[in-house]
Amino acid sequence: MAVTGTASMTIAEMREFASFAPCEQRYIRRSLDVGLGRQDAFKLWARDARENASIRSQYVAYQELKALRDAMPQNDTPDAIEGFLGKLARVATFDLAQDRITCFAAFRFLYERLLGAEARPWLPSAFCAAAALPQIRPDRRKLLLQSLSEAAATAPAWSDRAPSFYPEYVEHAEAA
Repeated sequence: MAVTGTASMTIAEMREFASFAPCEQRYIRRSLDVGLGRQDAFKLWARDARENASIRSQYVAYQELKALRDAMPQNDTPDAIEGFLGKLARVATFDLAQDRITCFAAFRFLYERLLGAEARPWLPSAFCAAAALPQIRPDRRKLLLQSLSEAAATAPAWSDRAPSFYPEYVEHAEAA
């Protein structure tokens, strides 16, 4: 029974990933390569000098991820929250400013893989903080903030189940 439940959750995660726009899918896969150190992101993802520079900036921004994983607040003290949420909002701002994440669902999908299931309760706050900053164009700000459902913003609890589907780079086969 547990295997069936895990398999169905993995399929649900795959379906969710498939529902994202192609630019979001590509950015999520690239971000997981950068943030989890899975692949050489320059070799796989850089199509031109601009993208190469973007990946270099992403590596710098994502240096905070290890500290964020280690600093996950275990209590609700202001000091624990401030240190964690401030850093998380800074990294989230980088990702949202790239104009490739278009909704909260894609943001949540990416960050629960970068940081783990324990980060889920903090993601709506970080998303709102980053999306509302002046670094994000006003028209994008509106779309991003509207993408956060009331259910996600007011959830009384979050699952602590670790994600099981981590999308990876897929090389396109040459036409025979």
